[in-house]
Amino acid sequence: MGFRVKLVASALALALAAVSVGGARAQSISQALTIAYDHAPDLQAALLSAKAAAENVALAQAGMRPQIGASLGGTYSWSAGQASLGNPSGAFSDSQTYTAGLSYNQTIFDNYKTDAQVEAARAGAEAAEYQIRNTEQNVLLAVVQAYMSVLSDRQLVALRQENISFFQAQLQSARDRLDVGEGTRIDVAQAEARLAQGDATYRAAVSSLEISQATFQRYVGAAPQNLDASHNYARLIPSSLQAALSQAETGHPAILMSKAAIRAAQAGTDSAQAAFGPSASVSGSIGTAYSNPGGAQGISGKLGFTITIPLYAGGAIGASVRKANIEQIKSEVDAMSSYDQIREAVISAWAGIQSADAQISAANAAVSAGRTVLDGVIQERDLGTRTTLDVLNAQAELTTAREGLINASTNKVIATFSLLSAMGHLTATDLGLAVEVKSAVRYNQVVEDVWQELRTVAE
Repeated sequence: MGFRVKLVASALALALAAVSVGGARAQSISQALTIAYDHAPDLQAALLSAKAAAENVALAQAGMRPQIGASLGGTYSWSAGQASLGNPSGAFSDSQTYTAGLSYNQTIFDNYKTDAQVEAARAGAEAAEYQIRNTEQNVLLAVVQAYMSVLSDRQLVALRQENISFFQAQLQSARDRLDVGEGTRIDVAQAEARLAQGDATYRAAVSSLEISQATFQRYVGAAPQNLDASHNYARLIPSSLQAALSQAETGHPAILMSKAAIRAAQAGTDSAQAAFGPSASVSGSIGTAYSNPGGAQGISGKLGFTITIPLYAGGAIGASVRKANIEQIKSEVDAMSSYDQIREAVISAWAGIQSADAQISAANAAVSAGRTVLDGVIQERDLGTRTTLDVLNAQAELTTAREGLINASTNKVIATFSLLSAMGHLTATDLGLAVEVKSAVRYNQVVEDVWQELRTVAE
């Protein structure tokens, strides 16, 4: 009966370890997501890209705004050793001239090309903002996957460690039975083989856990602590697949980004077509000069206007229009592809939840039955009606069922968050994370300030 004593001791040790872990403060999924949100380099890069896209709006608006400049200059000239009209004696002479002035240039009409460019830039900035939200979802889903990978790998390591303890107890029991003439060498060899196999699977689980922890740390920026997979985000899941699809089609950032890209492409076509039309600009300058000798020369200025009508540009205008039309068509095709991908992701995640629920029910039943079978086979082996191999096989079936339960539970959590992501709701705002939401909206408002640059110069 020595193997039973060892098995009880092993189970007790595992129970004590579980109590010890449970007594420490758990790191919830929400906490991991919150930390990762502030840490994620991909999310920070998306924010910077959105700010850069916002600057395109200011650059486009500059096309119809006045260009005002100030200038100040001076020259010094001298001559010596050669007679000239101004210096008949050839003696040394010098003079200084100083000028100051203001200039003004502005395009007052360009066949609405600038308007189209501004619209394209605004659509691009909007798409970049949606890209932040899309990146946010990808990052948070990757964190959940890494989180659950660590948690399930830890459970598998504990399970396979328990397996080793069980096989060690069975091996010792087989040897004891052999010593008293109740067993065979075959029983011992089979127990040794299962122990070696169990040790190999344990080492594989440990290696997998190390990789999962490294992945977790890459996304979260800190090593995983005592993880707890419980969450209340399932409340965000709608009651039907059709409702989930409806929310995804109207609110997923990838779809909204595609729509913004279509607007940008349409504006690009308008801009290219505007190049065929006339443009008009005005210019002016005012300035003064002072020379020594000679004194002040007064104030002078000039005004002018230019009207330009393109006639032929070597085919560049026509090519730009054709290219813009192609890009507009491509943006519409990309939008259809995004729509199909999102729809597929919603259906796949929904099916994943349903499948995981069924697998969890089946695995729970299998684990319960497996425990009963194992206890019965051990008792029958002790009575001599079963062999050690029967016990080992029963343990293997129970272990498979328990691993299936771990995997099904993990898949349920991942499928839940995958559905939230497919619907467009895996965001810091929807999850209620205690973070400052990354957005370039305020930055967009700042760059459209007409007088910002002038105030900056004045300061």
